[in-house]
Amino acid sequence: MIKTVVVDFSPKVLAALAILIVGWISIGFIIRIVKRVMKKRELDESLSKFMASLVSWALKVLLIVTVASKLGIETTSFAAIIGAAGLAIGLALQGALSNFAGGALIILFKPFKIGDLIEAQGEKGVVADIQIFTTTLTSPTNKRIIMPNGALSNGNITNYTAEGKLRVDLTIGVGYGEDIKKTKEVLMDVLVSNPKVLKDPAPTVDVSALADSSVNFAVRPWAAAEDYWAVYFGTLENAKNALDAAGIEIPYPHQVEIHKEA
Repeated sequence: MIKTVVVDFSPKVLAALAILIVGWISIGFIIRIVKRVMKKRELDESLSKFMASLVSWALKVLLIVTVASKLGIETTSFAAIIGAAGLAIGLALQGALSNFAGGALIILFKPFKIGDLIEAQGEKGVVADIQIFTTTLTSPTNKRIIMPNGALSNGNITNYTAEGKLRVDLTIGVGYGEDIKKTKEVLMDVLVSNPKVLKDPAPTVDVSALADSSVNFAVRPWAAAEDYWAVYFGTLENAKNALDAAGIEIPYPHQVEIHKEA
């Protein structure tokens, strides 16, 4: 009895196994072709990876159905089982479905793309990959951040790269006894002499506050997104050197000691 069942069922198992192996290898081959075609057509990298991932999942589901059919499971019954389980699975995987929908929205509306510096869900980093369910960022400290697409697409997203240029906001204070016009000229010279500071929009230097111990200047150069930190740190260093050379005092806290005679 058992021997008969094994003999009758073995060809189906072997055939199903062969279909599974060949199908799995074929899926990898098809995905490589899809990626090559999309790259040749110069499609957006984010869209290319998302579509390749989507096609991969669809083909794998089709392969599983085919293998099940080969094992003797009726495809109509299999579809009925999937349909019956769909509601339960859908309820159990609401988060995953939300992430899938979020991934589709990200690809459709393109709030960011691979290579953009963004801030979302309390995290900041460069977009390294966009998958069906998750988006991967690389933080400034080189940490990998994996964010679910559902939450990402439903929250606020700050894209620092999208416009191609950023304003660098700095505050530099000088003593109350210093000449405002001269200080503005010195700070503006620092900005215009820096080749990484953009000429359009033009940099600005304005008095921003009369603080307790200093007159504060809002120093606002513009830079390409990739030059932001170079301009930020370079401006601070060059401003300190230029103000010192011009004899303009940068105030700092002083301690006064009072000695009482016995």
